Amino acid sequence: MNFAAIQLPEINQVIVEFGGVALRWYGMMYLVGFVLALLIANKAADRSNGLWTRDQVGDLLFYGFLGVIIGGRVGYVFFYQWDHFVSDPLYLIEIWQGGMSFHGGLIGVILAIVFFAREENKKFLEVGDFVAPLVPLGLGAGRIGNFINAELWGRETDVPWAMIFPNDPEQLPRHPSQLYEFFLEGVVLFAIIYLVCKKPRPTGLASGLFLAGYGLFRMFIEFFREPDAHLGFVLSQLSMGQLLSLPMVVVGIGLIIWALTKSSVPQQPVSKKKVSKAKGMAK
Repeated sequence: MNFAAIQLPEINQVIVEFGGVALRWYGMMYLVGFVLALLIANKAADRSNGLWTRDQVGDLLFYGFLGVIIGGRVGYVFFYQWDHFVSDPLYLIEIWQGGMSFHGGLIGVILAIVFFAREENKKFLEVGDFVAPLVPLGLGAGRIGNFINAELWGRETDVPWAMIFPNDPEQLPRHPSQLYEFFLEGVVLFAIIYLVCKKPRPTGLASGLFLAGYGLFRMFIEFFREPDAHLGFVLSQLSMGQLLSLPMVVVGIGLIIWALTKSSVPQQPVSKKKVSKAKGMAK
């Protein structure tokens, strides 16, 4: 089965290094995701008819970035490396060793949204809906970083596009699950939320679509992704990623139903045409 698989070449994780400070591919992907989010958020603010400013976008993304980094690290250690943390508490701050969790980062971003909403006197779901289209961009970029680093690979398979990752000790042909996640959690999820946000919509719908969409995509892809070696399957044939995604699906579907059934004036889309025709209305 190995002869038919695509051999992924070993790629140097360091792009460039100056004076002992190295720029790595994974860090570069975080930067790419942040820049894309900034560009789209600024355009949305410009078309919001004064509801959002670029200064607010900058503050929101700064708080969100901190939430991703701190929450992602804490979540990884608590969800996936608890035993290591108990034996060595300083492992929590040893970020240079790698290890980030999306679900921990999500909690960090939610807390950042709560703080920002209070500071700017905005509604929590209003801010959540503004952020929802931005998150898949960072997720997609991060999955490309995982692929370049040849980490978080998939399960053994004989599909024509199976890949052998250079740092896989077993050298088995595997699903390139990082690319599956890039496509579904990044490209598809962004397209869905972006298209929804271009039309009038009730508050909370975009947030609900993100939670439910990511949760469903992640749970599906986990069937192709190799479980963490030190954890394996944590409940029957379910991985830790699937268990952590299940509450997202439940909350997301509940939020979608609530948004579609509650009695309120729909938000307006953030497109330039709508702004010109409906000045003074919410976007």
